[in-house]
Amino acid sequence: METEYAAAEPKRAELEALPGATLLEFGSPWCGWCRRAQPLIAEALAAYPVRHLKVADGKGKRLGRSYKVKLWPTLVFLRDGAEVGRLVRPSAAAEIAEALEKLAA
Repeated sequence: METEYAAAEPKRAELEALPGATLLEFGSPWCGWCRRAQPLIAEALAAYPVRHLKVADGKGKRLGRSYKVKLWPTLVFLRDGAEVGRLVRPSAAAEIAEALEKLAA
């Protein structure tokens, strides 16, 4: 599990070219909702280890806008670069794990 938000966002084309399962997390290190979700995400990823990318989102960040991110954290589940699911402000590890299980299937 990634622990820090990447300041430099990847290009959308790079994400669309990724093979397999990826959890793309948009948020900010100062966001209370994001900090609260970290143990939930960690618990779910312990059971379903997939590629995890944390991207700092905010004003002037294009990647989050391209995924239509409005609230943090937003978890985008990608399979072979295509979005197959999304959770916004998850409140339980079980809901994240359920989405990861579908992603891994």
